[in-house]
Amino acid sequence: MAVRLVCLAHAGAGVSSFRQWRQLSGGALEPRPWLLPGRDGRRREPRVTGRAALLDDMRALLDDPPSGPYLLYGHSLGGMIAYTLARALHEAGAPLPALLAVGACPPPRAPLGLSGAADAPDEELVRLLDSFGAAPPGAVPGDLWHRKVLPVLRDDLRLAADLRAAALIPSAAGPLPVPLLAVAGSEDVLATAEDLAGWSRWTTGRFVRRTVPGGHFFVRDRELPRLIGRAARVLRRDGRLRTDG
Repeated sequence: MAVRLVCLAHAGAGVSSFRQWRQLSGGALEPRPWLLPGRDGRRREPRVTGRAALLDDMRALLDDPPSGPYLLYGHSLGGMIAYTLARALHEAGAPLPALLAVGACPPPRAPLGLSGAADAPDEELVRLLDSFGAAPPGAVPGDLWHRKVLPVLRDDLRLAADLRAAALIPSAAGPLPVPLLAVAGSEDVLATAEDLAGWSRWTTGRFVRRTVPGGHFFVRDRELPRLIGRAARVLRRDGRLRTDG
């Protein structure tokens, strides 16, 4: 039986990265991507740039989490969104995921890095994005990418910075009590395996760190859904996922 997986993409992206995850996981996962406003089918909606607006947009998940066992996965910015959602669920006393998984996402207390570049001049921001493969080759000022994608990336970086700042404020509900899996790309210079080790301090549950081949956008490759699928099978085998939900 496939396990529901609420998944959240990196900055500037829609949800296409998760399209083949059920197949690539060997049927272990049932992806349920959450599309943020301001892109793809929600492109006409105002983008969210802060924690309060984000949680308001995700109200349906907060008020009615998936029935039965489910997992959360977020990539890069999506990792901070997944953590923010899990923490909000904990504070609301709602059913928590059986596993919180984050990929290519340094923990909240790590240096801001790219998240602090939201208001940098175009040339500087594009140079930073290009350094880890997030800017298309040959992009020039005034082209479609600069006009349509770069503004989304800027707002997503503002959102990331706000979520990181909010995560540093202690929660009245206490630390997050869920298992946490942190995944790094072997060639990722933005979120190294050493950086991701810091996530161990953000949960009282079991912490596991894994490294997969690839750079910052290994979410597009085969190994990650296989890894999350294996984690779902382990949780079920160990009795931490019910099959009657």
